[in-house]
Amino acid sequence: MRWLLLVSTVAAYGLSFTRHSAGAMGWWLLFAIIGSIATALAFAQARIANGSRGDSLSEYELKRLRDAHPAASQEQDRHAP
Repeated sequence: MRWLLLVSTVAAYGLSFTRHSAGAMGWWLLFAIIGSIATALAFAQARIANGSRGDSLSEYELKRLRDAHPAASQEQDRHAP
């Protein structure tokens, strides 16, 4: 999707500079500016998504976290029925 946004934004810039009437040039330039913002946000979102972890932790990761923080395991033991 982000590549389609990039191609359409470049095309909108190209069309805005090749139009002879001011109205058409203005509309294409407006589309190009909006497309630039959308393309930048799409590429930023893709980069953030590539560097993020999954939504949930495995049982092994949870155990390692609990073992690393003794205060958290004591808190859990206190609230256990």
